Amino acid sequence: MIQTNKLFLRNKPFFTMDKVLATIAIIGVFILAATALSLYNLNNEQYFQETLIEYQPKSYSVPIIEDDPIKIGIIHSLTGTMAISEKPVVDSTLLAIKQLNDRGGILGRKVTPIVLDGQSDWNTFANQAEHLIVQEEVDVIFGGWTSASRKTMLPVIEKYDHLLFYPVQYEGLEQSPNIVYTGAAPNQQVIPAVIWAHQNLGERFFLVGSDYVFPRSANEIIKHQIEKLGGEVVGEEYKLLGEKNFDDVIEKISTTNPSVILNTINGDSNVYFFKTLRNNGLTSENIPTISFSIAEDEIRHIGAEYVKGDYASWNYFQSLENESNRDFVTSFKNEYGQDRVTDDPMEAAYNGIFLYAKAVEKAETTSLHNVRNAIKGLTLSAPEGTVGIDPTNQHLAKVIRIGQILDNGQFKIVASSEDPIRPIPYPDYHSKSEWDEFLNDLYVKWDGNWANPGIVEMDDV
Repeated sequence: MIQTNKLFLRNKPFFTMDKVLATIAIIGVFILAATALSLYNLNNEQYFQETLIEYQPKSYSVPIIEDDPIKIGIIHSLTGTMAISEKPVVDSTLLAIKQLNDRGGILGRKVTPIVLDGQSDWNTFANQAEHLIVQEEVDVIFGGWTSASRKTMLPVIEKYDHLLFYPVQYEGLEQSPNIVYTGAAPNQQVIPAVIWAHQNLGERFFLVGSDYVFPRSANEIIKHQIEKLGGEVVGEEYKLLGEKNFDDVIEKISTTNPSVILNTINGDSNVYFFKTLRNNGLTSENIPTISFSIAEDEIRHIGAEYVKGDYASWNYFQSLENESNRDFVTSFKNEYGQDRVTDDPMEAAYNGIFLYAKAVEKAETTSLHNVRNAIKGLTLSAPEGTVGIDPTNQHLAKVIRIGQILDNGQFKIVASSEDPIRPIPYPDYHSKSEWDEFLNDLYVKWDGNWANPGIVEMDDV
């Protein structure tokens, strides 16, 4: 049984002394890990006091203004391979908007959502973003899951100098004044998960992901971290988004016999991946998996029996015990059904709505220039704990958590940073220009796309 442990304690490494004294090699691993942790070892209390700003939202007792609404555009995949993950994010976004309207809207104005289907196709996301900006004249856009959809929307958002709230953990390697990134940067998810896995699960890693920019980039970062720790990558495989056949990947996993699988598969392909694993006798007991893109809601579709005992790295889990989270979970279930669950991207989207509301109220206008200035440094007492928008890169400071999947599809938290970690979107072992070159190589390789263009049309989920 792996005991709950705290990640990244200031001046306190999480390797035990008996392991350090065991061999010179393990001492070397300890030194490498301590060096890696220096990236995250900041004075969080000082950071929040000096950099981030608490701004209290307002409630309006006057009748809500119906004829001059604040229009929020929402683009998520309601059909296709990504609908399994993105439909619930729409639900949590709409819940936050309903709660805003129940308290009197923003600046006393009603908030009106306009929801469009991204169809699990990145070019459709870009077209829908332009429609929302030009035709619907929305005040802000919320949406996207895959980094392919975000990167394809980005030129449109920047062309019109608009604003997008993006709710999902991602590979980093990006920073735009036109995007607020409410999910995790690499140092708030994948990197700490690798360090934890190396300590707790073993040194041999098999990487499997969907073939688009997030898994390719995340695994580039992961491989560097594994090398620093003295671990070994025994396999690396990619499948098209929407792929259902994982027989060849599972055969390679069986042959290489890794200590742990690091999974960056996205969408409903996860259903087929995990079922193929189990049907071939590979269980969480003999080869555990750490996933970076499945959470409580995906587990409902996969089936908890296929993933129990495995792990995921996120900033939020439904099982968190705090008043804000209890209110969020209760409100969500009351709105959508007691059988429904909440998860990290849903919570990140929910947080984004309230951060936007705070910025508009602080700016006293929906003018995007003023809102972007007002949003820098804002904090929120969120279901995951206190989060805050780093004014230098518009990513959120967040707590890192690793959870183990239980029989009921919920997570037992086995590791946590406890304090929010400042976001670092660009791992500093490469320069920004080197990372840009890496991304451009992928883009060129995929014929001007942010995902392997070999993807085929998929049925609705």
